[in-house]
Amino acid sequence: MGNAPARVILVACCLLAACTSRQLYDSAQGWQRNECNRLVDLQDRKRCLESTATSYDDYKRQTDPARATR
Repeated sequence: MGNAPARVILVACCLLAACTSRQLYDSAQGWQRNECNRLVDLQDRKRCLESTATSYDDYKRQTDPARATR
């Protein structure tokens, strides 16, 4: 029972870190979309916006295996 508060704190920190990571990703994607919309050439803009279409969950699936090999 003495470890219960420590476990609660550990779980809370893990949840907070995951939330923060997702928020950072979403903010970066929003910033990138804004930068894409500044492009004058329609083809360049379209390619740029397509690169921002990756969802956070897909991003995590793509990057987590890469982290495991380090």
